[in-house]
Amino acid sequence: MLKPASLPALVSALALAGCAANAPTSSSSTMGPGAAAAATPATGRAAPAASGRTEIAWLGQATTRITTPGGKVIVIDPWLKTNPKTPANFKDLGALGKVDLILVTHAHFDHFADAPELAKMHNAPMYGPAGMGQTVAALGILPAELAPRFGKGGTIAPFGPTGPKITAVHAEHSSELGWKDAAGKDAVYPGGEPVGYIIEMENGFKVWHMGDTGVFGDMRLIGDMYRPDVVMIPIGGHFVMNPQDAALAVREMIRPRYAIPIHYGTLPVLRGTPAEFSQALGTGGPRMLALEPGQKLDF
Repeated sequence: MLKPASLPALVSALALAGCAANAPTSSSSTMGPGAAAAATPATGRAAPAASGRTEIAWLGQATTRITTPGGKVIVIDPWLKTNPKTPANFKDLGALGKVDLILVTHAHFDHFADAPELAKMHNAPMYGPAGMGQTVAALGILPAELAPRFGKGGTIAPFGPTGPKITAVHAEHSSELGWKDAAGKDAVYPGGEPVGYIIEMENGFKVWHMGDTGVFGDMRLIGDMYRPDVVMIPIGGHFVMNPQDAALAVREMIRPRYAIPIHYGTLPVLRGTPAEFSQALGTGGPRMLALEPGQKLDF
C-alpha cells in the first residue's frame, strides 16, 4: 500500500556546486514529484541552514549527500575524486561543504574510496559495517573513534534523541576491502557484511539508501517495518539488481512513495538505465524520480 499522498514533497532538481542553499533559487525549476526539472548551476559553500525539508543530492554511483530538516549533513558512499560521473566541481572534496556524518554501506572501492579523507577533513565519524570499521582501525586507515561500529538491526542516534536516526539493514552483496599492505602491495581484507541504511529525519521522513544489493525476500519485511518514503535503489545490473529486478522490488515488496535509481552508468557492465526501470515499474504505484549526477531533490 502506498503511503498517504498528503505528505508534502517539494521536488526540485537542480545542479549543485559547492554546498548550495536549501531553498531553490529564482533560476531553478520546481516541478511535481513525477517530473524531472531542468538543472541550473548553483554556487557557494555556506553551511546549510535548517530548512524543515529533506534534501537529497546524488553525485553519481551511490554517492549521496543528505541534508536533514534540522540542517545535519550526511554523506553516503563517497566516491568522488575518480568517479567518472561525478560533476567536475565535486572532484574537490571541499565542495561538499560541511559534513557531519559519513555512512559507508560496504568496503568496495566505489563506495569507500573518499570516506577516510572526508572523515579526517571534517573530524566526522565514518559509520559502516562493524567488521569494516574494525579492519579500518586495525590497518590505521582511521583512528577507532572515527570508525565506530554497529551492525544490522542496530539503530544509532548520533545527534541526540531529537536528531535523525539511522538503522542498518540487510543488503545482498559482499564487502571486501582492498588496501595496500605494509610492503605497499595490494591486499584484500575483511570488510564486514554489506548493509543498507534507513535514515529517519527529525520530522519522520524516511529514506532507504540500499547501497549495493540483489533482490532478497526480506525487502518486503524491511518495507513493512520501516515504511520508507524514498528508496535509493541500484539498477545497473551485473553486481546489483537490473532495472527489472529493481522494479519488482519497489512495486511488489517495498512499496515506497518514490524511488530514485542509482548505481548505473559508471562502468560498461552497469548497463541498466532509468528509462528501463521506469518502463518496468509501470504506472499507478511508486513514482520514479531520476536525477543526473549533481542534481538534488527537496522533500
